[in-house]
Amino acid sequence: MPYGLSRACLAIGLACSLSSLVFACTSEKEAIAPSKALFEFAKPTNFPEPIYTFESNPITEEGFRLGRKLFFDPILSSDGSVSCNNCHIQSNAFADAQQHPFSVGVDNRIGKRNAPPLMNLAFMKEFFWDGGVTHLDFVPINAIESDVEMNETLAEVIKKLNAHPEYPMLFEEVFGSEEVTSPFMLQALSQFMLMLVSADTRYDRFQRGVGEELSTEESIGLQLFKEKCANCHQGELFSDFSYRNNGIGTTDKDPGRSAITDTESDFGKFRVPSLRNVALTAPYMHNAKFATLEEVMDHYDRGVVDSPTLDPILKNEGILGISISEDEKKSIIAFLRTLTDHAFRLDSRFQNP
Repeated sequence: MPYGLSRACLAIGLACSLSSLVFACTSEKEAIAPSKALFEFAKPTNFPEPIYTFESNPITEEGFRLGRKLFFDPILSSDGSVSCNNCHIQSNAFADAQQHPFSVGVDNRIGKRNAPPLMNLAFMKEFFWDGGVTHLDFVPINAIESDVEMNETLAEVIKKLNAHPEYPMLFEEVFGSEEVTSPFMLQALSQFMLMLVSADTRYDRFQRGVGEELSTEESIGLQLFKEKCANCHQGELFSDFSYRNNGIGTTDKDPGRSAITDTESDFGKFRVPSLRNVALTAPYMHNAKFATLEEVMDHYDRGVVDSPTLDPILKNEGILGISISEDEKKSIIAFLRTLTDHAFRLDSRFQNP
């Protein structure tokens, strides 16, 4: 779901209530705990406070399961061929497959941007590369109504769900009404997506002091990362979620953030992505320009292209980019690989039921 503000978002804005969560963050050990514990919110100790609102959409086991069923169901698309899972695959931290640099929708239509991973969404205030949606409940509308993704209308999806032999009963169990409505559908999807918390990496265990140690090269990489990368990739989410032009020199004329703000100074700016699970989410950048982390390092070292909106961090005294030696690149990449959450990518809760 890589696009900005959907034409339907404002139409249902008043109808779709602010949502909340009681979501689980589990380690590999907790994954075998009693069912109830899997649906209780426990903020990772090294994470900031969640941003998603809690009061009107508390996560329940039934709501989570309903959202998961919808996430994997191609009924959301016009021809029954595309589900959310088509572009958000668990083994890739819910990013797209590496052989799909851009989303592939109905009739094999090709999208315009690389589909970002879905994880730690409760801690984000804006979504998509351009930040065009400001509440998680609105996010699925973009994929549903995009003509190069699901190519459907929200009204038609609701019609199909109401006529389905199972969904009205499932919605009644969760929301107390067997009538399927767009706010209920979107809240159910949010309940599933909010549970996609990734916080059990080697780095996290090292930070929490629970027996994990980093190798010498990984420790050097962490220090280099703090010096050369952390201006943008800040904190435990590894992003400040700002919008920046990082000098990739695109020729596709994608306006980026300026399509949302209608401001020329935002042309070519895109949201700084989280680097959690970055080793799983290639290709990189909104236009999938780089296939490997090595290519990303080379870009910042010697590939930055100047432009009027280039981020000032990448242009110091007329010198473009960030000086990174070959040995430093290897150490930084070694550290970045410690941000892979294998428990998250294998968690059976998130698999197609």
